[in-house]
Amino acid sequence: MTEPVARIYRRFAEREAGGRSPIYRDISRRVAADPEVLAFVAALPRPKWQPNLFYGAVQYLCGPIRGWPSFRVSFAERAGEIREVMLARTTQTNEPARCATLLPALAGLPQPLALLEVGASAGLCLQPDRYGYDYGRVRIPGELMLPCKANDATPLPTRVPEVAWRAGLDLNPLDVRDPDDCAWLEALIWPGEEERIPRLRAALEIARRDPPPVHQGDLRADFLALAAQAPRDATLVVFHTAVLAYVRDPADRAAFADAVAESGAVWLSNEAPGATPPPGIGPEHDAVLSRDGAVLTRDRDPIAYTDPHGTWLDWL
Repeated sequence: MTEPVARIYRRFAEREAGGRSPIYRDISRRVAADPEVLAFVAALPRPKWQPNLFYGAVQYLCGPIRGWPSFRVSFAERAGEIREVMLARTTQTNEPARCATLLPALAGLPQPLALLEVGASAGLCLQPDRYGYDYGRVRIPGELMLPCKANDATPLPTRVPEVAWRAGLDLNPLDVRDPDDCAWLEALIWPGEEERIPRLRAALEIARRDPPPVHQGDLRADFLALAAQAPRDATLVVFHTAVLAYVRDPADRAAFADAVAESGAVWLSNEAPGATPPPGIGPEHDAVLSRDGAVLTRDRDPIAYTDPHGTWLDWL
């Protein structure tokens, strides 16, 4: 039965790839109409049906995707290898520009900070103090400049936060010193967004000098033990971006929320509308929840609407 897979790819074409990657939009529509490709995806475990994972595996093995004809040839020639990559890897987009949307919230907290990122991938978002930022009316110099359009309501900082401790938690941590892991991160960048590649490479180079520690573990079982390692004289901040969608059971999300509360941390969640467990996002925020993109919440209260890749920020 391939219709559920076809629905995923049609939705991806219209809702996600639509305004960002014409190539992925076209390929997704064609995948949804191709019985052989649909059967290939449907034979994988359900969590592996994701278009991002499929396309990332093709780019990882075959190089940049230029369009449907070359994609279809690559699939026909290397379907077995593509399957192996999809089974071994997960979608772990690690966009350092997301730090630009987190920075105003981080800067407003008592310093220094102890940062704990859930779903940290290679840890590139664990180093907001190692980048520079350009918000237009405010510019913070740094080795890697991250441009971000911020609305007038955004409380823009004038300096990076002071980070006393940092750690990540991930089911499958990526190593910034491993060429294959770095190649996988690059393969997850979409056609049409090639300007992200130099930024990723620069962030990886910065991270290699002092790699942020990313521990293997599950947020449902290992979060509290890692949080307990944070220094007591720093403000513990737990944050994540586009992670809770992979925690499918609402009970698991609620248990994680309880664990964050038990840790005493400030909780910054940058997720799709409605992904963060209530309370906090209620009917009064319907205008925010009806929009595509990500909502940044602090302790489950919405504070900003953000671009998932960090290019703009609308403070509420």
